[in-house]
Amino acid sequence: MKTQNTETAQPLIQVEREDEIALVRLNRAAKRNAINDALLAELDAVFSRGIDGARAVILHGSGEHFCAGLDLFELMSKRSPDVLVGMRRSRQWHRTFDLIQYGEVPVVSVLKGGVIGGGFELAAATHVRIAERSTFFQLPEGQRGIFLGGGGSVRIPRLISASRVIEMMLTGSVLDVDTAHRIGLAHHVVDDGAGLDKALELAGAIVRNAPATNYAIINGIGRISEMPFGEGLFAETMVTAMTRSADTNAAKRISEFFDGRRQLPATAS
Repeated sequence: MKTQNTETAQPLIQVEREDEIALVRLNRAAKRNAINDALLAELDAVFSRGIDGARAVILHGSGEHFCAGLDLFELMSKRSPDVLVGMRRSRQWHRTFDLIQYGEVPVVSVLKGGVIGGGFELAAATHVRIAERSTFFQLPEGQRGIFLGGGGSVRIPRLISASRVIEMMLTGSVLDVDTAHRIGLAHHVVDDGAGLDKALELAGAIVRNAPATNYAIINGIGRISEMPFGEGLFAETMVTAMTRSADTNAAKRISEFFDGRRQLPATAS
């Protein structure tokens, strides 16, 4: 099922395949891919049911922008004095973005133009972020009289520090792509228009990993890194044992690694 974009009579989310890689595209370019309830529901559906045979996902946007965040026009049209209504909406965002961050397969995002508010929160839920030169990041909630509602107050400070998030929200300042790369928010920076090719290259490397190892990486590293030291070491031991037992080709992979090293020139480290 695909939710229809009433502005253009096109699907809000488009899913394509490149062998074992699924390409998931936000398709609301006329609204800078702003997230309304219908788009969020379809994004949730895609990641809830999974994409048969896909071992990596590339998330990208139509048009010139990745995502301008929450659709404020829809928010205002559906505003309610009942605080529980807003809480339910926020919880839906949490659920959907958790499905991305803690799903079964790694997600590579291709960022361009505006990565704003909820779009920033969405990008923060992905595992590998590629930013084209046009990319900029902004958290304008402070100027709009609202607060982060898609998990951004949890995810984004862990990427760029709480202090920087506070400054961005208070002042509405813009984070440029070079700064984003320097502080580790963007893992790769490429020329405009080259993001999808880079994503396919990286996703191609990801799908060659053992599926159980990819699952352990995207679900384990973040959680283990936040544990107390001793508990983290115990969890690491358990995950290590499970991934080795799950991958029937583990011995072959290790053997191929050492065979490859033996073929390197003697001067190589």
